[in-house]
Amino acid sequence: MKHITATLINLYHVCKRELWLHANEIRMEHTSDTVTEGKLIGESTYMDRAVKYTELQLDGIKIDYYDARNKVVHEIKKSDKMEAAHEAQVKYYLYKLKQHGVDGATGILEYPKLRHTQQVILTEEDIRLIPCWEGEIELIIARSQIPNVIHKTICKKCSYYEFCYV
Repeated sequence: MKHITATLINLYHVCKRELWLHANEIRMEHTSDTVTEGKLIGESTYMDRAVKYTELQLDGIKIDYYDARNKVVHEIKKSDKMEAAHEAQVKYYLYKLKQHGVDGATGILEYPKLRHTQQVILTEEDIRLIPCWEGEIELIIARSQIPNVIHKTICKKCSYYEFCYV
């Protein structure tokens, strides 16, 4: 069994096919200008973050910016187009922190290009749902066949677009 990562949680909420490809080591992110731009925004925005906050690794996940004093996870994203998936990713971080005895942690999704932030809170409902997400992800990853193409507008900007459609 592979470690369930926050990236896999995010992909689970976006595209099961991309989830399967990513988990099975078929990576196309290096070919995507969108992914490159997102990484550049994350690395060049809030330059003092690395000094102020801690990078934290738990159970195979990596939280880039954790404010331990205030118990806040900061997650930087390029666009809010997939905000539900971004929220799920941050909720997974909060879930993992809770499993390690950190109660009351919260998250902030930050969209610097939009000058927008979104607070994320782990609810009791999330705590019940996340193990289901993990179980479904394990089932998807274990399949011998790749899930079907989803045919959505987000596919046009996906790093796997040519893999899926050409």
